[in-house]
Amino acid sequence: MEYNPDVHSLKCPKCGHGMEEVSYGGVTIDRCTHCQGLWFDTGEADQLKDKWMGDALDSGSSSDGKKWDKVEDIACPRCGKDMEKTSDSLQKHIWYETCSEHGMFMDAGEFTDYKHETLADRFRSLVKGGR
Repeated sequence: MEYNPDVHSLKCPKCGHGMEEVSYGGVTIDRCTHCQGLWFDTGEADQLKDKWMGDALDSGSSSDGKKWDKVEDIACPRCGKDMEKTSDSLQKHIWYETCSEHGMFMDAGEFTDYKHETLADRFRSLVKGGR
């Protein structure tokens, strides 16, 4: 769905479409209506990571999400400043963007992977590497 400020709380920093608010377990995040990427205000990703089934909000396909890794230079949807490219300290293959003041953006499928660390993730981290 194209971005419309009267309908959407945020504009997706990756594809520019509108983001909708979705909630689980008392935590509300923003999910893109097109690429299914997720915006987490500061602390929300950690809150959801600790909740059973918190990854239910990450409804996009990880294979589609990987396609969006090519889009690296994005601006914070809250303040418009360039976001920092980073990877998870425990799972280097999970690449995402952060704004030190407002939060983080993960492509579709990345939060599910972030929430569930497995032995296969350690192998993926060796193959893909960090940013």
